[in-house]
Amino acid sequence: MRRLRPEPGFLKLAKWVGTAAGVAGAVLIAANIGAVGFGFVLFLISSLLWILVGWMHREPSLVVLQGAFTAINVLGIYRWMLA
Repeated sequence: MRRLRPEPGFLKLAKWVGTAAGVAGAVLIAANIGAVGFGFVLFLISSLLWILVGWMHREPSLVVLQGAFTAINVLGIYRWMLA
């Protein structure tokens, strides 16, 4: 699908960094190497970047989904790193 306007470079970067952070977070949690808290930190970074992307693209469903993931990630960080 071709866009009518070119996407700003910072949004392309946000998408790729958000994707990489999400994948890296999943790997840390799945590896079960004692780095679960850091996996949630990477998930949080990913979620915040995807909220930005959803906001800029006017995709409320993406913003709501990532907002819920952000809350879950904050809970995970609290549970694994602060409690």
